[in-house]
Amino acid sequence: MSEKKSNFLLRILQGALIGLGAVLPGISGGVLCVVFGIYKPIMELLAEPFKRFKTHVPKLIPVIIGGVIGFLGVANLLSFLLEKYPAPSVCVFIGLIAGMLPSLFREAGEKGRSKKSFIAMFIAMALIFALLIGLQVLSVTIAPNFMWYIFCGFCLALSVIAPGMSFSTLLMPLGLYEPFVDGIGHLDFSILIPAGIGGLATVILFSRAVNSLFEKHYSVAFHAIVGVVIAATIMIIPFSSFIASLVSFTVNLICIVLGSIAALLLDKFNQSVVK
Repeated sequence: MSEKKSNFLLRILQGALIGLGAVLPGISGGVLCVVFGIYKPIMELLAEPFKRFKTHVPKLIPVIIGGVIGFLGVANLLSFLLEKYPAPSVCVFIGLIAGMLPSLFREAGEKGRSKKSFIAMFIAMALIFALLIGLQVLSVTIAPNFMWYIFCGFCLALSVIAPGMSFSTLLMPLGLYEPFVDGIGHLDFSILIPAGIGGLATVILFSRAVNSLFEKHYSVAFHAIVGVVIAATIMIIPFSSFIASLVSFTVNLICIVLGSIAALLLDKFNQSVVK
């Protein structure tokens, strides 16, 4: 196999992992882009699409192909698992998030930490707790509709342009993750179209700003993301399922452990790729 062809296939594989990471809770597509050395060219292309089109798009085509395969390939499976086994599935996701937290915190401190970094993290945690607890106390139920699916697209795009942010982190506590993933898996255009609008608008409006934010205030921005992830993860723990019976407690605990192990193994793989 020629070197050019093997590089093409490697990029497809990397794209598939990024697509998988984009849809799986706890795994950030943006972080995987950083790991595989793709984040910078993607952000350069998004910030200056006309200027960078000829130089960047040909190199990113196999990544895009792989991303679509990984993204759509897992959506139906996730939808099925969340419908049939909601509590154990969520516990696997919690384990994935918990297992990725060490690498996320390591990434956050890559350019040093300061008091502002930790202040940003705790403020972000407090805001997310206040928002999600407030919704629960007020018994606010979110009915998925066109506007909410635009918000889903916003979160999905943000998970790519903001390393460390998993779009499921915000969607799961709001009850939007399952219907969104189900719509993706079944190619439901009533969901895909508004999500596409939200994603495209996010890329156009925020990619350059997010890129600039991370360049100028990397530690503060990344620690804020860590705070969001921690708070949102705590809010999706199915406490009622844990206390329902000894069997459900055991199953849920095993699922969390398995998810954590899987995330730690992925992190180990990522570090070996970087080296």
